[in-house]
Formats: sequence, C-alpha cells, structure tokens
Amino acid sequence: MFATRLRKRAKHLRRWPTKRNITCFRLYERDIPEIPLIVDRYEDHLHITEYERPHDRDPAQHANWLDLMARTAAETLDVPPANVHFKRRGRQKDNTQHEKVDHTGNRIVVQEGGLKFLVNLDDYVDTGLFLDHRIARSMVRDLAEGKWLLNLFSYTGSFTVYAAAGGARKTTSVDLSNTYLSWTKENLRINGLIDEKRQDGHTFIASDVAQFIAEHPPGERYDLVVFDPPTYSRSKKTERDWNVQTDAVPMLQTLLPLVRKGGVIFFSTNFRRFKFDPADLDVSECHEISKQTVPEDFRNRRIHRCWRIVR
Repeated sequence: MFATRLRKRAKHLRRWPTKRNITCFRLYERDIPEIPLIVDRYEDHLHITEYERPHDRDPAQHANWLDLMARTAAETLDVPPANVHFKRRGRQKDNTQHEKVDHTGNRIVVQEGGLKFLVNLDDYVDTGLFLDHRIARSMVRDLAEGKWLLNLFSYTGSFTVYAAAGGARKTTSVDLSNTYLSWTKENLRINGLIDEKRQDGHTFIASDVAQFIAEHPPGERYDLVVFDPPTYSRSKKTERDWNVQTDAVPMLQTLLPLVRKGGVIFFSTNFRRFKFDPADLDVSECHEISKQTVPEDFRNRRIHRCWRIVR
C-alpha cells in the first residue's frame, strides 16, 4: 500500500516541481491511516517522520516495520538508502519543545525558487526549511524591493534570504538562538547576498522578541514584517513561557508602532485552533490568506494559518 501510494504521488508530482524550480517538496502525509509517516523529498534525500499512533507491534517488531517502511520508500523513489533520514515526532506534553535528536552537524544545500538553503536532515525534527511556507516566502520576495524587512522568530532566515533576493534595502533578523542567526548568515552567504567581511544592510539580533520590541529605539519604522512565532516555547533565556493563543495578539499590538503606515505584516501560526479577531488590531486591513499560502503538495490544508495585515 505504501509503495503504491508513493508511486502515485511521485507520478502526480513528476513535472510540477521542475516547472516551479522546486527541489524540496512533500510526497506523503499520513495518506494511509495505518502508516502515520510524513515523507519529504530534499533533492536526492528523503526526510521521513513518524507520528505516534496506537499499534499492536512490540518494540522489536515496530523497529523492523519502520526499517521496512524506510527501505520501501528508498526503493520506490529510487533514492540511495544512505540518503534516507528518519525521525520520530512524539506528542508534545506540558508545552515542551522539540529538542535536538542527534549531533552529526551534517548539512546539505538544497534549492527553492532559484535560491539555496542549508538544511540539516539528521540533528533536528525540523530541518531548517519549513516547506509549507514556500508560497509565503515568494510573497515576501515580491514585496521586498526597496523595503526594510523585520523577520521575527527568524529561525534560519529563509524569509530574510527571499527578501534580500527581492531587493530589500535592509533586513533585520531577530531570534533567541545564535546558532540559527549564524545559519541565517550562511544562507545569505551561499546566495551571494552578504559579503564575507561586511554585513551591509543586514542586522542579526540574538534576543527575545518581546524584549526586542520593548527596547526598540523610537523613530525606526519597518516596511515589511514576518511574524511567525512558535506555538509554544520554553527557554532558560526568558522569564516566561510563550503560548501563541494568549501572547500573539498582544505582541502584535506592541509591534504595530514599529511598522510604517501602509507597511505589511505576514502573521502565521501552526496552531490550527488559533482564535483571532482582526478588530483587536488598529490596522487598515487584515485578511486571512491561508488558502493561498498552503502549497499544493500538502494534503493537510491546515498545516498553517496565515494573515496579511496592512498597518
């Protein structure tokens, strides 16, 4: 069943990625309930994630079953077994975050929209490039020319790279992790968007986002903002935990004074039960654009929710 479904999806997507200059895309998304896996293709590598689901296999049988699934995917999609990367994503409890799962340091360069990105398919549950934000990244690039981008919770800086490629005059990337900010610089560097010795036009700030907003100097105004916070976050570097449902709108309210009139904010969350009343924000426009931003290779049409907000 798994091989048949993979062959059908691969055939369906055979020409689609090439036409759009995409080499990283989703092939399988828990299509068969008894096989709760997600299979993403990154160039000639497969990234397979298992989601917890009750079954009657003992640990040894389950390990053999997972090995069979990985071999089946490799053989069906003609990928070398060494290029299959397997992860397990358990249910998050007590608002815990997904931690590092290995320490290989292995990264490969992949392409999307004519740009290059470093991804790590072994060490983290997330790879460094969220494939479901592919369309939103293109939207940012289309608006970026001559603009000043603020990328909050910037992770590995894929939105920053797209904005720079689109002609942004300045970018500011804010993330609590120095590791991810360094990753952002490398992504810019491999695209020729930052000089080895100079960082003209690009600023990288290792900070809690709430603290960054609270301490922001008056007078500076951004033209384009990406606000893609985690659902939950717990860090020793901050005084309190983050919960997107209770904290996102208040943070957006404090963010608005930093955005010029007519500036655009892209706000996204992976929390599908998120409740949001646009009337809570003093803005010119606020429209949910989730249907336009979820790529067609994602069977789960609610993989994220996204709003376009005009100051």
